[in-house]
Amino acid sequence: MSISTHVLDQARGGPAVGVPVLLERLDGEWTSVVEGRTNEDGRLPALSDVTTAVGVYRITFDTDAWFEAEGLEGFYPYASIVFRVVDDSHHHVPLLLAPYGYSTYRGS
Repeated sequence: MSISTHVLDQARGGPAVGVPVLLERLDGEWTSVVEGRTNEDGRLPALSDVTTAVGVYRITFDTDAWFEAEGLEGFYPYASIVFRVVDDSHHHVPLLLAPYGYSTYRGS
């Protein structure tokens, strides 16, 4: 099982570079799995080294840090997405980010 993400700057039409990301698993309490920053393509390569199991996960994007680094003012300081891994397929959790909104979906 694997998890990936891709953060896109929806307002400017490109990857969101340098977004701090934290992936956690719920085991009675949240336990850190991996953290890092998105690369030049808006992806978190450290996720490719992670083997996941069935369960509930939370991926948190520190959007405040990214907005500040980009000289932007954002409305949402964090975007946290809680999702369930139910089988051994790949789980892609993209984030489309703009100063006053964001969206996500289960990608492929």
